[in-house]
Order: sequence, then C-alpha cells, then structure tokens
Amino acid sequence: MPKRVEPLSPSEVANAKPKEKPYVLRDGRGLLLLIEPRGGKLWRFDYRRPDSGKRNMLSLGGFPDVSLKRAREKRDEARRLLADGIDPGEKRKAEATATPDTFAAIGREWLAQTEAKRVESTNKTIRERMEADLLPWLGSRPINDIKAPELLAVLRRVEARGSLIVAKRLRQVAGQVFRYAVATGRAERDPSGDLRGALKSPGAERHHAALTSPADVGELLRAIDGYTGSPITRTALALSPLLFVRPGELRMAEWTELELDKAEWRIPASKMKMRTAHIVPLSSQAVAILRDLQPLTGGAITGKPDAPRYVFPGARSRLRPMSNNTVNASLRRIGYTGEQMTAHGFRATARTLLAELGWLPDAIERQLAHKASGPLGAAYDRAQFLAERRKMMQAWADYLDHLRTGAKVVPIKRKAKG
Repeated sequence: MPKRVEPLSPSEVANAKPKEKPYVLRDGRGLLLLIEPRGGKLWRFDYRRPDSGKRNMLSLGGFPDVSLKRAREKRDEARRLLADGIDPGEKRKAEATATPDTFAAIGREWLAQTEAKRVESTNKTIRERMEADLLPWLGSRPINDIKAPELLAVLRRVEARGSLIVAKRLRQVAGQVFRYAVATGRAERDPSGDLRGALKSPGAERHHAALTSPADVGELLRAIDGYTGSPITRTALALSPLLFVRPGELRMAEWTELELDKAEWRIPASKMKMRTAHIVPLSSQAVAILRDLQPLTGGAITGKPDAPRYVFPGARSRLRPMSNNTVNASLRRIGYTGEQMTAHGFRATARTLLAELGWLPDAIERQLAHKASGPLGAAYDRAQFLAERRKMMQAWADYLDHLRTGAKVVPIKRKAKG
C-alpha cells in the first residue's frame, strides 16, 4: 500500500529552498512541486496515461504565479479528465495545434502566455469578457482576415447595452491579441488601432468617493464604532481605515500571512495588483483588533485542514472569503452613500491626510503598494522604507484615535532629513 502523502502547507511551498540538485515536494493525488537549483518552483501533475498506463508529467505553471490553491484546482481538473478517459496532456497538445490561426485560439494562447503578469482576478475578468463579447462573433475567424469594420461591429454590440467602458477595454484586449499574432507571425497588422475615436466616450472615470476632512473622518470612525452587524464585518470595517489596503486584498487575507507577534501582514505577490509581495506594518491597534477576531475565524476548518483560513470568511461558508461588496454595504448601513465614501476610498483618505501630516511621499506611495517615484525612490532602500512605514502606520493609528474622540489634533509634521 503506497505511503500516504501529507499535503503541503502554503508556508512549506513559500519557504522551500533550492539545493544542488533538483528535488520534489509532494502534495498528494499526483501534485508535486519541483524545486530547481536556481530557485525555480514548478508545479507538475504526475499521472498514468489512460491508454498505455505509462507515467507522464503535466506542467501546471510556476509558483508564486500559480498558488498552491490554484495548482490543486488544476490538478483536480486534470483528474476529472482522466476519470473520463481523457489524457490531459494530449488534450492540451490538441488544443494548441487545432486551427492555430483563429482569433479564439490565438486569444487563449495570448492569455495563457501573459497571465503571470496579472493577478488572477484580472485574468478572470479578461477571460470572461472575451468569452462573452468577442469570441462568439470573432472566435472562429482566421485572425489575419479580421478587419477594423468587423471588430467595430462587435464592439458596437457592447456599446448598445450601455457598457461604454467595457467596449473600450475590449478594444484594448483585442489589440493585444492582434499584436501577439503579429509578433508570432500569424497576422500582418493590428486593426484595433484604426478604431481610435470610433467608440463612444464614457466620459471622465469617477474617482472612488472618499472623506478627506479630519472632522468628517472622525465622524466616520465613530459611526464605524457603532456598527451592530456581524463581528467579522465589523472587524473588516474597523481595519479598513487603519490599513488602507485595496478592498480585494483585505477580504482575501489569510491567517497564514499574518505575523501578529512581529506586527506584520505579508501579502504574497499573487494577490497584489502589481504582482509584487507587499508588507503591511500593523499598528498596536490593528494587532489588538485581529487578536480579538482570531478565536472566531483563525482555527482550521473541520475536515479540511489544508483549506485557506480566511481572516474574513464569507457568511455562508468559511471556505470562501467575504463578498467584495461587504465593506461597501456596511458603509451604507451606517449611513454613508456611494457618493460620500467607499471601501476603496480609505486609501485616498490616508493618502491625503498623511501627506498633510508631513510624511514622506515615497513612504506613503510604498505603503499604498504603488510604484516608488521621486528622488527618494533610489536613495532609500527597502529596509529604510519599511522602518519609515512602521513609524508612519503607528502614528496614523494614533492620529485616527484622536479624530475618533473629537480631540483637536495639532499635527507635528514629519520632516525629511536634509
């Protein structure tokens, strides 16, 4: 009887170190992680071909672009094919060689080739938009035969239902597919460039509503303290102004990413918009809030020890994170409209007030997980920025406490050394 393989944990995958020779870590049910001497971490599915019984390896992508959770999903998809007598490796080859010059084939190939550059939620949005609005009309067409009027007619369908921004973004996606086809020798030119100015303008995009007056922010914080809904939602709402991360990053947080003793939240690159790992220093107030929540959501899920332990699980199942609209809905519940404040607006609130308090612009932008800019971007190394951000996040939490009590705050500006 084969020895039972203990499933891998996210930390085991992230902390696996290279050795002189390649070696593997097994997750079970055919999934393994190949660690290369140069540090590469490659997911593989080890299976037997249904026709011959010979062993074969199927590539599932590399970590961290493909997370442990996503690798398991890909493995399970392959196992379902095997259960139906289909060789997943042969299916992949057939799809790659079938009508390679169609818009659908090249579009899916482009998406697969570039998905590592984007977060999974963005890939999902692009995939769904292509499948719904481009492929039904252009998918079977040889890509080199598609001209600007034909592409415009497809985009006009999207405009007709009032989705003007989506139509413009689909033109951008189509353009990327055409340029990929040109680069790989399967099309002569990109016709999407001929459509500049042909689509209706959606007008200036609205910014996320945010409060930036200290008095208004103090009133908001007192309203948050009075929230009487779910304790999980109340915690997410309370942490939103303290951490000012993107709403998607907050709701997807897992307990394995938090080091409360070190007062840090380490968000992996796979969850970040810019595909770069991000450290969020935690103020003493944030740590206290999280410790209060930990007994409620921090334990392993019964019968599913490998399942993600979301800090903010959904109302119906701990196996899923809370809805992406939960914090916005709670803001509405305490009396704030979408024109007054949004979940994303906490970022603008922090950015504005921290700048007024005199904190270094580069430190603020780094904490917002924006690309560093300005003269200090090169002068400050990562450790110095992190030390600055630790001070800033604690000072920010203390400042919010003063606003909450309605105290008159006379800020002492944070001066850059010069």
